Amino acid sequence: MLYIRADMNNRVATGHMMRCLSIADAASSLGEEVTFLLADNQALGLIKERGYQSLVLRTPWDDMEAELNVLRKLIWEHKIGRILVDSYQVTPFYLGELKKYTEVFYIDDLDAFHYPADAIICYANYWERFRHKEKYQNTKLYLGMEYIPLREAFSDCGRKEIKPSAEHLLLLSGGSDPYGILDGILGKIHRERYRRISVICGIYYSNYKQLCEKYKKDDNVRIYQDVPDVARFMQEADMAVSAGGTTLYELCAIGTPAISYAFAENQLGNVEKFDEDGLISYAGDLRKDPVAERIAAFLEYYGQNREVRQERSLRMQELVDGKGALRIAEALMERLE
Repeated sequence: MLYIRADMNNRVATGHMMRCLSIADAASSLGEEVTFLLADNQALGLIKERGYQSLVLRTPWDDMEAELNVLRKLIWEHKIGRILVDSYQVTPFYLGELKKYTEVFYIDDLDAFHYPADAIICYANYWERFRHKEKYQNTKLYLGMEYIPLREAFSDCGRKEIKPSAEHLLLLSGGSDPYGILDGILGKIHRERYRRISVICGIYYSNYKQLCEKYKKDDNVRIYQDVPDVARFMQEADMAVSAGGTTLYELCAIGTPAISYAFAENQLGNVEKFDEDGLISYAGDLRKDPVAERIAAFLEYYGQNREVRQERSLRMQELVDGKGALRIAEALMERLE
C-alpha cells in the first residue's frame, strides 16, 4: 500500500494534488493500492472520483506539525511503511519526526531548507541550481525532468502538427485566477483572428458565470470550468497561455507552443528557466508586470511564425516524455521492497 500526504483547497495550488494523483494512477497500474492522507475534507470528492481511498486527519492544513500525533497513530494502526509527502507546509521538525516512524519520500521544488527525508524527488527544470547531490550524501535522489509526474494521457503523444498560423488558442489559469488574467487576456488580444479560443477556468475560479456572460456574443470563445480531459484541449490547440507549474510540462509533452506568466513565488524558477532555454516565452509576474499586454504581443509574433513554433514544439517534446509518474511509482515500490 502506498500512502500519499497532500492537500487541496482554494489556497493550496491544485498542482500538488494533481501530480500526486498522477503518481497514484501509475502505482495503481503496477498493482499497488493507494490511500491519500488529508488534513480536511476538501479533496475527498476528487480523490473518490479517481477511485482512491482517503484518511482524513482533521487537522489544520497549514500547521502540519499539529498533525504528528494523529499521523503517528495511523502509521501504527495501518502499518504504514512509506509515505510520499507533497506540501510546502512541511518543516524540518515535521519531516524529522515522521521519518522516525515510517520511510519518507518528499517532492521538492523550492529547496526551502535541508529536508530530513529518506528520498527526495525534484523534477523541476531548474533542479541543478539546488545542488542536491552535494547536500544529500545519504539520501536517495530522483532528479531531473525524467521524473515529471504527468498523467498517462501525456505519454507517447506523437509529434505535434504545427499549422501555418495559430487558429486555436488555449488559455489556462490553473486552479484559481486571483488576478483575473483570463479576462485580461481576452480583453487585449484580437479575438476575431482566431477560429476558436478555449478558456479553461480552474476548480476554484470564482467568476466563471460572469466571464461567460461577458463573452457570450463571441461565437469563437468557449469557456469551461474544471475540465477533466485538458490533454485533449492541449492537443487541439495551436498555441497556449498558462501560468507556471506542472501545466507547462504537460504542454511540453504534447508539443503545444506556449507563453507563460507567474503570480506566485514558486512559479518563478519554472517560467524563467523555460524562457532562458528559449522554449516557452515568459510574459511576466501578474503582481507587478503588464502581463496581458505582453501576452498579446507574443501571440501576434508567434501566431504567424510557424518556423519558430515548429522548432519550439520539437524541443519541448524532446525534453518531456510524459513517463515520470511511472518512474516515481517504480522508485517508491523498489525502495521499500
